Amino acid sequence: MTVTIYDVAREAGVSMATVSRVVNNNPNVKPQTRKKVYEAIERLGYRPNAVARGLASKKTTTVGVVIPDISNSIFAEIARGIEDIANMYHYNIILCNADKRKEKEIRVINTLLEKQVDGLLFMGGTVTDEHILAFQTSAVPIVLCATSDEKGTYPSVDIDHEAAAFDAVNTLIRHGHREIAMISGTLHDPANGFSRFQGYKKALEAAGIEYQEDLVRIGNYRYESGVEAMKYFLGLKKKPTAIFAATDEMAIGAIHSIQDEGLKVPDDFSIISVDNIRMASMVRPLLTTVAQPMYDLGAVAMRLLTKLMKKETVENPRVILPHETILRLSVSHVNE
Repeated sequence: MTVTIYDVAREAGVSMATVSRVVNNNPNVKPQTRKKVYEAIERLGYRPNAVARGLASKKTTTVGVVIPDISNSIFAEIARGIEDIANMYHYNIILCNADKRKEKEIRVINTLLEKQVDGLLFMGGTVTDEHILAFQTSAVPIVLCATSDEKGTYPSVDIDHEAAAFDAVNTLIRHGHREIAMISGTLHDPANGFSRFQGYKKALEAAGIEYQEDLVRIGNYRYESGVEAMKYFLGLKKKPTAIFAATDEMAIGAIHSIQDEGLKVPDDFSIISVDNIRMASMVRPLLTTVAQPMYDLGAVAMRLLTKLMKKETVENPRVILPHETILRLSVSHVNE
């Protein structure tokens, strides 16, 4: 039979109110009484009913996290940062994978809000008008992580994607490259897609390099689209000397496509990308990339959410974290 708070009170010889105070860490309980209650809880194997406690306190100590693609190592590392800070502040995480499908994201958001989470973290997807409508039904704080909404309505933690792409392309330019192709994400995605594409174009413009439409291919951020895009570039009569990929995964696909043709990186093509996933330091040659502070994105977003849930003062609700160019072995000077 289920052990209740009444059973614990009877076993410890105290009132149910005293048991409740002990379970909820109320300091107004004598040490010897607290010890008796804990001993009774251990003997009986009592587990407090979290739902009942939540109804009483109007807090569930749970945070909903919407993740676009749980198989993507970027989001796994961000989620790790979220969970570590959540644990520090005694929150539990409900993690929901949305498969990068808008309809599923909206459904998951509504489900989490129905479950009375204390706060919501929306991670890494495009924030559309439909998302905003779903968010507006919420009475709890919402923080966007590794993304932001166009109007800046909601608190967010992200990097400057355009600047990260600019720095990546500028690295190639500093190595003497002028025929620079790009494997872009979808331009409907304002962060990883459009912003990184804009960074590419602005770096070319700043260096006086003409933008060439046939040197851009649109991928889907994944390895396979990097392979296919590179096959296209290899078939051009005038081939680029360097490739900027919007994500590491697409860059690795491009590297393997080059190697499948018996060519070498960086001898025949230089490759650079953005993200710095673990595979970037495992592929050969080691991938030069602009690193996102992925763990910190999650940790800072969760800390921001805890402040909002506790109604603490938040000086800056839109946080931009720094990125860093990591030079490895996939980029060389064009004349080497």
